[in-house]
Amino acid sequence: MPKTPSPCIDVCKFKREGHCLGCSMTKAQKSLFKELKKNKSRDAFIEMLLEQQKRLGKYGHWSPGYLKKCKKKKVKPVALVQDLA
Repeated sequence: MPKTPSPCIDVCKFKREGHCLGCSMTKAQKSLFKELKKNKSRDAFIEMLLEQQKRLGKYGHWSPGYLKKCKKKKVKPVALVQDLA
């Protein structure tokens, strides 16, 4: 089974109090995600990130970009992401 891809959607501009404009991750969160090996851990991280995006606001562009990335990599996205689309 392919790994759950990184939530990064290749924007990488950390201008919102250290949060990326594209995915809302901080640099520390980005490093942490790379260390996660199991899909369950990666899925839980993405669910946490969705809550973070909700709290920060202005991340409606993220889920379509992430769904496109998952489709390209032939990976089923986390259910919560599908619900946003």
